[in-house]
Formats: sequence, C-alpha cells, structure tokens
Amino acid sequence: MTSVMNVIGGKWKVIILFHLRDNTLRFGELKKRIPKITQKMLTQQLRELEADGLVSREVYAEVPPKVEYSSTGLSDELRPILDMLCEWGQRQRRQKP
Repeated sequence: MTSVMNVIGGKWKVIILFHLRDNTLRFGELKKRIPKITQKMLTQQLRELEADGLVSREVYAEVPPKVEYSSTGLSDELRPILDMLCEWGQRQRRQKP
C-alpha cells in the first residue's frame, strides 16, 4: 500500500487520472475540469505522474506551444479501481442526510 500511495497519493493525482482516462487534454482543459486546483499544483502533479509513467506528455513544435496529456497503459490498469472508487463515492453521497 505504501508504494501505491507514493505514486497516486495526494489530493489531486487520482482526480487527474480520472479525467485523463478516456481523454487527451491540454493543460487548460484539465484546469477547467478541476477548478479548485492551482496552476502550480496541477503542473507539479502532472510532472510527478509523468515521472512515474502514469501520464504521457506530448509537446508539439508550434507557436504558441501545444502540450497534451494522456493516460498511459500503466494508468489504464487503474481504471477498474478508479471506477470502484467513483461508484463508492456516489453511494456515500446518496446516503448522507
């Protein structure tokens, strides 16, 4: 469990992976989908996820620069777990008074 938390622990990594699981998104698109995250934190979390092999970063040589983020095969392995967490969260939200 420690090794898992070292890679996907923290407030934002699972949320970022959730948004990238079926999408290739630019930084601004990710920021719009996660409005409470700061630009600095999003940049940091994306760099860590990329370093751990969970996110792919594609840079296009154009002006202005275009950068896209997508999930990798390694992060796709987390899909069933992310789905279960999402379902669990929805059940918990419905049960609250």
